[in-house]
Amino acid sequence: MEALALMPGASIRYAADFLDDADQHRIHQQLREQMQWSQQHITVFGKRHLIPRLEAWHGDHAASYRYSGTDHSPHPWTAALEELRNRLGRFREDLQFNSVLGNCYRNGDDAMGWHSDDEPELGPEPCIASISFGATRDFCMKHRTRKDLDRVKIALQPGSLLIMEGETQQHWVHSIPRRRGKNAPTERINLTFRNILGD
Repeated sequence: MEALALMPGASIRYAADFLDDADQHRIHQQLREQMQWSQQHITVFGKRHLIPRLEAWHGDHAASYRYSGTDHSPHPWTAALEELRNRLGRFREDLQFNSVLGNCYRNGDDAMGWHSDDEPELGPEPCIASISFGATRDFCMKHRTRKDLDRVKIALQPGSLLIMEGETQQHWVHSIPRRRGKNAPTERINLTFRNILGD
């Protein structure tokens, strides 16, 4: 697993080949069919907008989560999600998660704005394990305060695993930008496994 260097205050590792091509295709199809996808709304400056992607929240019964201004109760684990959770634990023993957020980017118009996964339920130094399926999309990162640091762009390939941990969410924000035009991407599903902390 490759560690990304030159990112002060971040601990990020990337494995391009976490899943082989056959497993990536098989699980992508299962995720599309089995997860509870929906398109949520967000209110910006008093106006209600559809979020530009589909989302699904799955996990243990107690793993309720608040993001984008909305409380979410988890749907049960599917067989594919359980398989991936177990694979993560075998890949690295300390990768144990009680929940997963799915994002489905239907095409290049679907995107994710700048943010960090810093909700109180995740604790001060959360470990986020991100697995990608389908089209390759750029994952962009920038430091919250240091303008002297270059932005980082990682092309997240299908079947890849990206792990963010330590103080990463305190110092860096990330996004998935829109990609339009002749080479616009097709569908991509991304899963971010995480731990919701109890009271």
